[in-house]
Amino acid sequence: MDTMIELPAMRRSAELAPNTADADSRTVEVIWSAGARVRRSTLFGESYDEELSLDPAHVRLDRLNAGAPFLKVHEIDTLDAVIGSVVPGSARIENGRGIAQVRISERADVEPIWRDIQAGHIRAVSIGYQVHRFDISKPDGGRELWRAVDWTPFEISAVPVGADPAAGFRAKGEHHDCVLHRRDAETSEGASPMTDKTTPAAPADDTPDTAATEEITMPDDKTGAPEAQTRAAETRCQPKAPKPEAPDTEVIATRAREAERDRVSTIYDLAGRLNLERSFAEDLVKRGTDIDEARRLILDQVAAKSDETRTFPHVSIPLGGRDERITRRDAVANALLHRYSPTLFQLEDAARQYRGMTLLELARESLGNAGVNTRGLSRDEVATRALHSTSDFPEILSVVTNKTLRQAYEAYPRTFMLFCRQVLATDFKAMHRVQLGEAPQLLEVGESGEFKRGTLGESKESYKVKTYGRVVAITRQTLINDDLDAFTRIPAMYGNSIAQLESDVVWGIITANPAMSDGNALFHATHKNLAGTGAALAVDAVGAARAAMARQTGLDKKTVLNIRPAFLIVPAALELKAEQMVAQNLVPAATSSVVPQSIRTLTPISEPRLDAASATAWYLAASPNQIDTIEYAYLEGQQGAYIETRNGFDVDGVEIKCRLDFGAKAIDWRGLYKNPGA
Repeated sequence: MDTMIELPAMRRSAELAPNTADADSRTVEVIWSAGARVRRSTLFGESYDEELSLDPAHVRLDRLNAGAPFLKVHEIDTLDAVIGSVVPGSARIENGRGIAQVRISERADVEPIWRDIQAGHIRAVSIGYQVHRFDISKPDGGRELWRAVDWTPFEISAVPVGADPAAGFRAKGEHHDCVLHRRDAETSEGASPMTDKTTPAAPADDTPDTAATEEITMPDDKTGAPEAQTRAAETRCQPKAPKPEAPDTEVIATRAREAERDRVSTIYDLAGRLNLERSFAEDLVKRGTDIDEARRLILDQVAAKSDETRTFPHVSIPLGGRDERITRRDAVANALLHRYSPTLFQLEDAARQYRGMTLLELARESLGNAGVNTRGLSRDEVATRALHSTSDFPEILSVVTNKTLRQAYEAYPRTFMLFCRQVLATDFKAMHRVQLGEAPQLLEVGESGEFKRGTLGESKESYKVKTYGRVVAITRQTLINDDLDAFTRIPAMYGNSIAQLESDVVWGIITANPAMSDGNALFHATHKNLAGTGAALAVDAVGAARAAMARQTGLDKKTVLNIRPAFLIVPAALELKAEQMVAQNLVPAATSSVVPQSIRTLTPISEPRLDAASATAWYLAASPNQIDTIEYAYLEGQQGAYIETRNGFDVDGVEIKCRLDFGAKAIDWRGLYKNPGA
């Protein structure tokens, strides 16, 4: 019995033979079919086996031999998807295998694909074909076998991973007629059998006939979910059924039980095969939902699940655990950074193919990788689309700006970090820092005596993190003019500016001499950290300052803290003098010229910001590990310079926002000492 149904184009995995690649003719051999038997699935019927006959009389090679297209991942809606074609006349069947020769296009955007084919990286291809006639048989105890005895291969595609042959129909598209010939069925007397190009014959009279219906359901190409509608082909090959006699009550009850069992088993079977929750099927059974309504609800549930988790027929497996798009983006960014500073950013192997390309050429490349056809677009249109599209070009610019800003920020000398302590703030509220005094001294405990309680003295300082920022716009004119400096030097200058701002805030505390929580200035005679009479930087003066720091007491004014300075801080005018003082004087000319070891252990810090306040004043500072001095804070998660980019709204281009969340405060005066100088 023959049945006419409609089928979409189908896909099957095939094999590329990279060892047959000819670099001169740009050709490579493809084994487009070996006729293997594969499993196909339907939604509301049993699965079946499909076999492609490779009898030369059963395969229509006209379309392949006419120069069928060699596509990129079965794309059929753009000319850029054509990356080659089948060499006319090369499609043939040899030793039970379908073989053809493919010639690769000479377009620039196809060149990377051709190189990967030659290197053997791309091996998987997939063919698209149409079946015009199936011979269907069913071995005893086995699945139905659908053997294609009239079919047409019409395209070959390069794919990252070969299509799973068991996945069924892989693409949505126009349908074509296909004849199903069942060899184990006989046409009934009086019925008209159907042939390849015929439709079912209608009954001669108006009496409804018994129609045999077959449903073939294809998984959706994008989500893998069944399509919402099924393709049904009806045959009217059955003779008219006689009018049944009225059944008795027992027959009616038996039929009802059988119908109920069929309804329940069908619902559970469908839900299980589509990986739906059993509770969903149980609810349908308990509600008495009929089979037609259950099918509709099951399809709705599958569609809802497919929206939550989308799957794709061709999966890209990143080499080395990295996505191809990220690898390409980093390579382009490295090429731009190397162009900006070859000494700071070494050119990586992956970035060599982008070396020498202008910004506009890279923008066109990014659009092409995103599937945007840039052929015929002006320079202005390319720049506009690259900055305002889903291509990775804005991300590339963001990587470049961030790295240049971070490099310049870290390279700027911030001298305060040696004697100050860094902390992280969780928010922008005021932070209260307790200035702990000395621990209470231990007292002797007599026999059977009790331990006496002591208290900690404390004083409180407070400050908070502030936000500093600026926005600069880079327009499409910058991209058209290939002005790389806008994406590199401007962020680098921002990096310097941020580091300078941090230094200004911290050193401003030293030069401004702000009031502490007790109402006295940071450097004050009451705090015993300010020399009464200024003295030039010399061994005697430094010795007197060291002694003053060692005699500092706790908040109880009694406990001696014995603070040891670790840093000698001077303005730029005294930098050479400070270095000479701490230098190792191996053979002093006189005893009076000997510099004590305690002074030579000081680390000199020269800061030009101190010259504006005084070119003669010098300072000593203790290590922050011994006692608090000045504390500086970043907002947690935003340490140091932070930059953001976005597509411009007020300007036609990209906006770069630079931000710093930073604050600083002198916590304790006892770790610092100042001498006004001569």
